[in-house]
Amino acid sequence: MIFVFDAETIPDFDLMRRILDEPDMDDELLLDKATQDLSRNQSGFLPPMYHRLISWVGLWIENSGQPAQKAGWNGENEKEGLQILFNTLSTYKDFGLIHHNGRGFDLPLLTYRAMKHGLQVPLRLNSHDIRYRFSKANLDLMDEFSNYGASSYPKLKHLGYLIDLPFKQTAEGNEVLAMYRRGEMDLIEHYCYEDVMATYIIWLRLRYTCGEIQEELFENLNTRAVAKLLEIQSS
Repeated sequence: MIFVFDAETIPDFDLMRRILDEPDMDDELLLDKATQDLSRNQSGFLPPMYHRLISWVGLWIENSGQPAQKAGWNGENEKEGLQILFNTLSTYKDFGLIHHNGRGFDLPLLTYRAMKHGLQVPLRLNSHDIRYRFSKANLDLMDEFSNYGASSYPKLKHLGYLIDLPFKQTAEGNEVLAMYRRGEMDLIEHYCYEDVMATYIIWLRLRYTCGEIQEELFENLNTRAVAKLLEIQSS
């Protein structure tokens, strides 16, 4: 089985206050300071260590590409959300992973937050099949399309535009904090589900493009997946 997944986060303001020694600084000023002092990239997006998990969604699919089951969570209790995710991943012994920038963000995030809460991640996540950079059992679309950094890294949304995929009707990733502050937790998970379904569709197209799946099966799976994405967006 293969797990297509995505996580939604907000900045960990408590951690940043301790690191930056700014216990009373306003959240927005703190975020600006953290972006300048702690970010290592031109976008200013904070590294995974400085984020807190508030939602995740995963889609189990069979090795043939057939969707099997959706799982998800949102909430304030991060430890609970991590435990539910780890229990979900423990359903299968030798699962594979599909994601977009999961190697650079989502997977390190899970390790950091598990350390914070004293949890153990599933052993599979530390196996050679998953940790090996060029593993086909842990497929990061950013690596696949960029040839592991030889070319530029594509955004998920831009890949959607490339194949005329109706995409990202809910919100952009940088709006998640505002949604969280409005208490729109279910909407955040809904947005996460949209990303997961888009990731799945792009992975299907990549498999077909590379000759790894027959046209008839691809057309059947793709038609159903796009219909499901439209259903997610309209609900």
